[in-house]
Amino acid sequence: QVQLVESGGGLVQAGGSLRLSCAASGRTFSSHGMGWFRQAPGKEREFVAAINSSGGSTFYADSVKGRFTISRDNAKNTLYLQMNSLKPEDTAVYYCAADPEGNYRSSYDWGFWGQGTQVTVSS
Repeated sequence: QVQLVESGGGLVQAGGSLRLSCAASGRTFSSHGMGWFRQAPGKEREFVAAINSSGGSTFYADSVKGRFTISRDNAKNTLYLQMNSLKPEDTAVYYCAADPEGNYRSSYDWGFWGQGTQVTVSS
């Protein structure tokens, strides 16, 4: 089992920045691929970014490429998402996920989830 707890969400104006964190406990953090998804009201959960176990490879949705950066600190068992140049359309609940199998862009292929943190971007 892996337990994931997100933090760092909040209200920010368009063009601003936020950094999300995801603290992991349980099974060895450094052995898991990790990712971020988001879900806006009335919409399906969508892929945002993923990172492999070592942190050497990262993947992004086209909608956030160049604005968001995913990273991890295996010594602290923590995953991060730095979000810059935020837009109102980035408003959503952001979820941390662990242990992908198969298609990492599909929310159905991840084994563990956090409870989510709300990000609201005002125009």
